[in-house]
Amino acid sequence: MTTDLEHRGSTAEPSPDPAAVEAFAERVFGYYTGGMVTYMIDVGHRTGLLDRLAEAPASSDELAARGGASERYVREWLAALTAAGVVSYDPRTVRYELPTEHAVCLTGGGALNLAPQSQITSLLATYVPDVARAFTEGGGVPFEAYRPAFTNVMDGLSRGVLDSTLMEGILPCASPLPERMLHGIRVADVGCGTGHSTNLMARHYPASRFVGYDIATHALDRAREEAAGWALGNVSFDARDARELPVDPPFDAVFAFDVIHDLVDPAGVLRRIHDALAPGGVFVMYDVDAASSLEDNLDHPLAPFIYSVSTLHCLTVSLSEDGAGLGTAWGRDRATGLLGDAGFAEIGVHDLPDDPLNCLYVASKATR
Repeated sequence: MTTDLEHRGSTAEPSPDPAAVEAFAERVFGYYTGGMVTYMIDVGHRTGLLDRLAEAPASSDELAARGGASERYVREWLAALTAAGVVSYDPRTVRYELPTEHAVCLTGGGALNLAPQSQITSLLATYVPDVARAFTEGGGVPFEAYRPAFTNVMDGLSRGVLDSTLMEGILPCASPLPERMLHGIRVADVGCGTGHSTNLMARHYPASRFVGYDIATHALDRAREEAAGWALGNVSFDARDARELPVDPPFDAVFAFDVIHDLVDPAGVLRRIHDALAPGGVFVMYDVDAASSLEDNLDHPLAPFIYSVSTLHCLTVSLSEDGAGLGTAWGRDRATGLLGDAGFAEIGVHDLPDDPLNCLYVASKATR
């Protein structure tokens, strides 16, 4: 007969492996450390100190003078980045250096500068309490709560990418659309934000007419300022929900840069875009490159980042209005499925050179 004591012993949970506990604890502290280092990169980007250090090695005094900053703050900041392996330090000369390879990734105005990405982490951290509350109370954090800070961050991190890749990397994937824009067509940019993508295309294709749509009026004010500064006469901006995109007269092309997965009604917006296109028109969607299932994303090196950003922004802004809640990692299968459901006849997905985070969907409306 089995005793009660024997029965309890046979079903007790096994004792944790001390080595495995220690290893995982180290990983957890690694996550926390990485977050803090991200804030230090953000500080260096905002103050311009990363760019100043890239100019030449410097002591903390020299860098503070070079960057117009307090030496004591600069010294502590340098210590953090030196300990993280971002900055190198020579104790003999008491000088710090940003290695050339690191400077490529953290300075300059091109797409290779990853420093602006740090501001996403800094900004979204402030919304953790609100999102955590939504976990238990339902709903979400509305898009309005993120403005204007989120608009500014997105403009900062996307501007260099668009300047470097829009004309030479992104648009060629939608061939022959660039040639059509050279000759003159009607184009919409849905969810254009500060309108930099719209203005870039308008400047490059003066024979075409461009309209940028967004619900953020403060972002559109910046778009209009840039257009005026560039003396663009072929672009305009309209504060309008994408679900109300005009269908008459139709557009020959519609663009959406990193916006569809945030929407309350993405399926409805895609149908509206399809309806707003002329026969043979083209929809170009720049969006996060991921699989639609978790198991297929586990080997994706950026998957933790993608799902975390989704939780703290993309998902919650949709759920705040009882929306679809696609999330950032809606993925290629879900995206192509929704495009097909919207009525698009031909759908292509293109990898983008030097862009591990995004891909390009090019969908055509039937000619008749």
